[in-house]
Amino acid sequence: MKRIFLISFIFLLAVSSSFADVISGKVRQDDKLYARNQVVDAESGEPVDKARVSIPKQRFETYSDKDGRFELNTKIDSTTVLSVEKEGFRPYSLTIDKNSMNQPLKLGIERSKGGDIQLEAHLFHLGDDVFADTSANSGDFRIKSVGTFFTKRFKMPPMSQKDEVVLVIGTVIGLDTRLAKEMGQNRITHVYSSPAEVIFNGQKIGELAINGDNQEILIPKNLIQPDNEVTIRTGKNLFQHAYIDYDDIELANLRIETRDRQMYANGGW
Repeated sequence: MKRIFLISFIFLLAVSSSFADVISGKVRQDDKLYARNQVVDAESGEPVDKARVSIPKQRFETYSDKDGRFELNTKIDSTTVLSVEKEGFRPYSLTIDKNSMNQPLKLGIERSKGGDIQLEAHLFHLGDDVFADTSANSGDFRIKSVGTFFTKRFKMPPMSQKDEVVLVIGTVIGLDTRLAKEMGQNRITHVYSSPAEVIFNGQKIGELAINGDNQEILIPKNLIQPDNEVTIRTGKNLFQHAYIDYDDIELANLRIETRDRQMYANGGW
């Protein structure tokens, strides 16, 4: 699992360095800048029209035009989640902030694959709805918690021996873990929470320790059944013992992807 979180950490640094790159699940880059924001096919680079671009926090949405162009005619004050949806493509999300508005966004979205299973495309909140204003992304929380954990059941079709199955967390914000604190993702002074746990068919398979986009967790093949269950359980304040203080976090765009094992090992797809 260390390899997976190292990849996520490198990805987070890459995203924060330049929002003018083609932002997609594979961190594609393109030197050509456009005067306006644009949605493109991540593989071909061709414009994608009628893609729904939304900012759930602000209940803002717009659609890309025939050239894939769109405008964010809304004020961005702090870090928030932007989502892109288009039939035939994988739902996509990323975190943006007011600095993102200084340069055009070129968003590369990937076409759906045969093994894709969308678990949840929309933003949802985990926790107890009790958080300080120094907590990571606390100013962005606008929806009520669905509880301290999220569970989704799904069926898994037969797969070949060469396939690997990956859980992709499109976006997570609000984590107040020790690592998130050390990375400056919150302003809490002395305390921190345990990471969010990712559980597959009753077995813990990973943790979410930093805020960011497109984090991936490999699902052990021996745990996969025809009927499966994924659970994400938020962490707890490790310094509060009088009562249980749950970490408030928000997530969007959870999906299962089936990939060729060799391509996954080489970082491709």
